[in-house]
Amino acid sequence: MFRSVSPIKNNSTFSARLLAWHKRHGRHDLPWQGTRDAYRIWVAEIMLQQTQVAAVIPYYRRFLERFPDIAALAAAPQDEVLRLWSGLGYYSRARNLQRAAELVTERHGGVFPRTLTEIQALPGIGRSTAAAIAAFAYGTRAAILDGNVKRVLARHFAVAGFPGEKRVEMRLWQLAEEQLPPRAIGRYTQAMMDLGATLCARAKPACANCPLASSCRAFALGRVRDFPAPRPAKVVPTRATHMLLLVRNGEVLLEKRPPSGIWGGLWSLPELADAATVRAYCRARYGCSIAAPQALSPLAHGFTHFKLQIQPLLCRVGKLTPAAREPGQIWLSLDEAHGAAIPVPVRRLIERLLA
Repeated sequence: MFRSVSPIKNNSTFSARLLAWHKRHGRHDLPWQGTRDAYRIWVAEIMLQQTQVAAVIPYYRRFLERFPDIAALAAAPQDEVLRLWSGLGYYSRARNLQRAAELVTERHGGVFPRTLTEIQALPGIGRSTAAAIAAFAYGTRAAILDGNVKRVLARHFAVAGFPGEKRVEMRLWQLAEEQLPPRAIGRYTQAMMDLGATLCARAKPACANCPLASSCRAFALGRVRDFPAPRPAKVVPTRATHMLLLVRNGEVLLEKRPPSGIWGGLWSLPELADAATVRAYCRARYGCSIAAPQALSPLAHGFTHFKLQIQPLLCRVGKLTPAAREPGQIWLSLDEAHGAAIPVPVRRLIERLLA
């Protein structure tokens, strides 16, 4: 149930106060600002999903240097797209981004669509992202509801409950739409993002400097840290795997991951559940004989829903039968492998060999 709190004065000036604050204190020098180019805005919004601004900036610049427009992205080899995304995480975003570029080329003549319905129909674009793109590129009056905005609204209106719950999310959407100003929607959208990212932060909110403090219900109640409610505690399972560093003449073997799922479409190291069968496995699958595998220091890697415990095995390859190779397998020098489209933990393991 939602808590009922008596209204606080000045709520009608929510957007006006926010815009005035943003004019003086907001972020105005981000590389995707100051443009109406829907493509550049779209790339930024996808990269910013579940990723902080500081981490996104260098990736954004490199990505646009290589893929300056929709046509370039649509025509690019997927390996190249994933290589430039490598390290940013959530790789389905990159695959969806390229697939959407292909659809824009096929269905819209290479011109990014203008309506919310058409934008949201593209892979990887939900309601909030579509609204942000449309607001920044076209001035469309539509509400966003990313993590920062959820936090601002949950605190300002003392909305109890975890924002991931359907009822809570619906209430936050209602509030987001009610606060929209009649004009300056792009600046207002950026102001909401900035307030949540800077002053109304999760851990250390700077309420004394907040332009909305006079009407913030959580602040009035002295319960800012209680909103929004955290995600219900859940045990995160741990999975274990052995990664094989098959090395021969300064080269390492990489395998193409399936197109969907964890690290979909990336190149990775071969994996094996049972280390006792590694020599027989390498003979049967890769046509190579190896010396006794050498266990390296374990490596842990966290995902949203589970933790992966990796036991790397260094396998020095002796005899290799080229005919035994299968599609989706490639031998690369350590330097080439390090620069390929590989997951972060694989890059860390290869760096150990380069050290």
